[in-house]
Amino acid sequence: MVTWQMAEEQNRLLRESVRQIARTRVAKRAAEIDRAGVFPWDMAELFAQQGYLSLMLPEEYGGMDGSITALCIVAEEIAYACGSSSLMILAHSVGLMPLMIAGNREQKAYFYDRVAKGHALAAFALTEAEAGSDAASLKTVARAEGDFYIVNGRKCFVTNGGAADLYSVFVTTDPSKGKQGISVLMVEKGTKGLTIGKREEKLGMRGSDTTDLIFENAVVPKENLIGGEGRGWELAMMTLNLSRPAIGAQAVGIAQGALDFALEYATKRVQFGQKLADFQGLQFMFADMATKIEAARALVYKAAALLDEKVYERDRMSAIGVDKLSAMAKCFASDVAMEVTTDAVQILGGYGYLRDYPVERMMRDAKVTQIFEGTNQIQRVIIARNLFKKFWTKDVH
Repeated sequence: MVTWQMAEEQNRLLRESVRQIARTRVAKRAAEIDRAGVFPWDMAELFAQQGYLSLMLPEEYGGMDGSITALCIVAEEIAYACGSSSLMILAHSVGLMPLMIAGNREQKAYFYDRVAKGHALAAFALTEAEAGSDAASLKTVARAEGDFYIVNGRKCFVTNGGAADLYSVFVTTDPSKGKQGISVLMVEKGTKGLTIGKREEKLGMRGSDTTDLIFENAVVPKENLIGGEGRGWELAMMTLNLSRPAIGAQAVGIAQGALDFALEYATKRVQFGQKLADFQGLQFMFADMATKIEAARALVYKAAALLDEKVYERDRMSAIGVDKLSAMAKCFASDVAMEVTTDAVQILGGYGYLRDYPVERMMRDAKVTQIFEGTNQIQRVIIARNLFKKFWTKDVH
């Protein structure tokens, strides 16, 4: 049995290890990855070798038997150096979560082996052009035919889309049932009828591979159905509740990177005969930036710790309110990241606006953390519903 003290020591050692990799190897590539706007395969291989792609897998399947807290640590430390590289790990982990939650032993043995030994990347395919925040309106259809599902439809904004080998694809197996008719299939690259769409050009996270997935009579074995028909919506919501603190951790890492660079700059840059760090107005800015980052970090790791206690299980989630904390962590941390990175650009003045300095990249990378995994407006809806839940009854319509 892993005690609290053992877990704390494991997390401390993990953070030290990831931080060393991020500062000495990932940071050197960050600007080039952003400028080129291409998927960093060298980083993917590095992360596979370090075990970050197998972080969440059980040890019996060749993984590191990691936790949500461990995922947050990796996301934060890598994002400190490079947002795109951090997103690769996050999207991969999210793509595997439906399998982790509801996959059977045969499915886990097969797909986990591809990850642990074959260094396969995963992706999460839920969003569609007409089903973004309203994800339950998805139209991709899977029709049962013998031992297979025939899949037709199109997914968009799939992170790791062109680089992944495995996809958690959310489909409707019974359109008449609405969200209760949604299911999830594990689909492999190379599946007949699956085409990778164009790579999107983005404001930030430019090294991340974002594409459409196009299904035209794609043939997927029924044995790739995760958790049974009709469980897709439940698994999507459970996955997002698990992953949102990690998005918050990514945002914290980006914000911390921007703050640290601005601090160092302020101790060297001289204006009006004194260093920027000596101006009280800027000192107040730095104090606010640091305080908000620490508050965001505390919220992120509180949510992660509760998730690691298994309180995300369906029958306990409402009572504990972890979905609320998960939404708060993602929402608050990403808002802080946007604010801090914008302030960092302001502190550097004209130099902050130049690509010679990293804070403009960090500001561009921070923006999407307010959007993906559910926009921050949707997070506020989730938080508010939890706050008012005890006042509402099933009799109110």
